[in-house]
Amino acid sequence: MGKKNTENKTAGAARYSAVFIGLFAALFALLIWNINTGSVDISIPDIAKIIFTGKGDETQVGIVWQLRMPRIIAAAVLGGGLALSGFLMQTFFGNPIAGPFVLGISSGSKLFVALTMIVALRFVPFVSSWMMIAAAFVGALIAMGFVLLAARSIKQMSMLLVAGIMISYICSAITEFLITFAQDADIVNLHTWAQGSFSGIKWADVKIFSAVIAACLAAVFLMSKPISAYQMGESYAQSMGVNVKCFRVLLILMSSLIAGCVTAFAGPISFVGIAVPHLIKLLLRTAKPIVVIPASFLGGAVFCLLCDYIARVAFSPVELSISTVTALFGAPVVIVMLIRRHGMRV
Repeated sequence: MGKKNTENKTAGAARYSAVFIGLFAALFALLIWNINTGSVDISIPDIAKIIFTGKGDETQVGIVWQLRMPRIIAAAVLGGGLALSGFLMQTFFGNPIAGPFVLGISSGSKLFVALTMIVALRFVPFVSSWMMIAAAFVGALIAMGFVLLAARSIKQMSMLLVAGIMISYICSAITEFLITFAQDADIVNLHTWAQGSFSGIKWADVKIFSAVIAACLAAVFLMSKPISAYQMGESYAQSMGVNVKCFRVLLILMSSLIAGCVTAFAGPISFVGIAVPHLIKLLLRTAKPIVVIPASFLGGAVFCLLCDYIARVAFSPVELSISTVTALFGAPVVIVMLIRRHGMRV
């Protein structure tokens, strides 16, 4: 029996190592791929020279450091954050179908960011990134509040998802109404942002959202043991010394802050928060938070980098919204999950 357990642990460790190596390799390849490809192709030797020495053709240096690198970092960090937010929501609701986009959390953030920008720009010359994060966080919390109210009277998760989708449609309709009648020249980009996009990210934005997401990632990783206990049920978590009420509040706040931060800078991005954690668990063959949390973050980064690449080059020079591509790959995963949960063959 002991020998079998040792063999299982060894096989599990080997699988975890293989998954993480694969994710890091994919991340590195996509970083180079995204830097290399665009309206101006830059060779890999030139990319290495520009990144490590900062020297090279002035046009290429400007393209790499001012246009492509901020966008690539945004796709990786915000994509990882979105997958992490989805994992937290799935933990909170105890259901793999839960996610910030499907439950309307992203749409709530979108509504409050748009409202803040439209109103604030009438009184101040610009809206700071911190103000947008605060607005997105408040919007996410309010949307989450409506979902929790619905959860009290709706016991079936499928109906709760329908309620979340209705909240999403309402918030999106109000947002589109506000954007349509906004006349300020400074918010023209709201139309692109409202569809989901990593374009237009600046280094100042990168510093802010990277700090927020990194702090949240560290906090969630430190919560691995309580999350693991909570996955076994509230009674078990309490027996292990977890303050369930405080823990649930932390899950809500953390997932809302991450989802709000992503929406503030990139707009609503669909299905990443649902599909990526599910695929990571399938690859790892475990739901252990201490392994799934970092793997989900890496998986979200890889997924969004790939989708952003497709969004940029598939119909160049026309650029697709990032949500269009993420939905194309993420929605089938969700459909398969729903079918399997109802005991049907795929």
